[in-house]
Amino acid sequence: MAEAQIPATKAPPSWLHNLINAAPAIGFLADLLISHDFRQATWVLIAASAAALALSLIVERKIAPIPAFSGGAALVFGGLSLLLHRNDLLQMKMTIVDAVLAAALLGGLALKRNPLKAVLGGALTLPDKAWRVLTIRYALFFVACAVANEIVRRTQTAEVWATFRVAAIVGAVVFGAAQTPFLMKNIAKGETAPPIEPPEPGF
Repeated sequence: MAEAQIPATKAPPSWLHNLINAAPAIGFLADLLISHDFRQATWVLIAASAAALALSLIVERKIAPIPAFSGGAALVFGGLSLLLHRNDLLQMKMTIVDAVLAAALLGGLALKRNPLKAVLGGALTLPDKAWRVLTIRYALFFVACAVANEIVRRTQTAEVWATFRVAAIVGAVVFGAAQTPFLMKNIAKGETAPPIEPPEPGF
């Protein structure tokens, strides 16, 4: 008697993945615009970040390294912001996270290694030259996000900064989608280019 075949678990749609990752930033912005209370909005952010990490684990059966790093940083910086009564600690989170990611990517290339390939290499096959180009693009994107965050947080209100953070997440999704033509040009014959995770998926 033949054994019953267990159907493979279908991967969740990319829009659901992006929505889960963006939920903490959207919740923070919504609460801040309504209450104008940064500390209260930070509590919302912490709760939503924890829920997003848990939901990612439930829905996707895993937490990708970059979203895990970004979500964990949101919990750490949010907690420090509340503990020390310093809103700027939370606002610096994007600057520090993106700067660390950019340094890791560029440092890896300098050491003849490729961290981005280590993270995404199981999803697609590219020649080493294409991996280097993609890594440099992502590193420059991280640098641009870090610089932009510093400018906005130092010159604008908390509400404007929170709006910028949501816009940055949308921009990250667009940036990831914009790499598709490059991937299709360089991907191994017979493969299809999977959607690339936004480089700054979480708040």
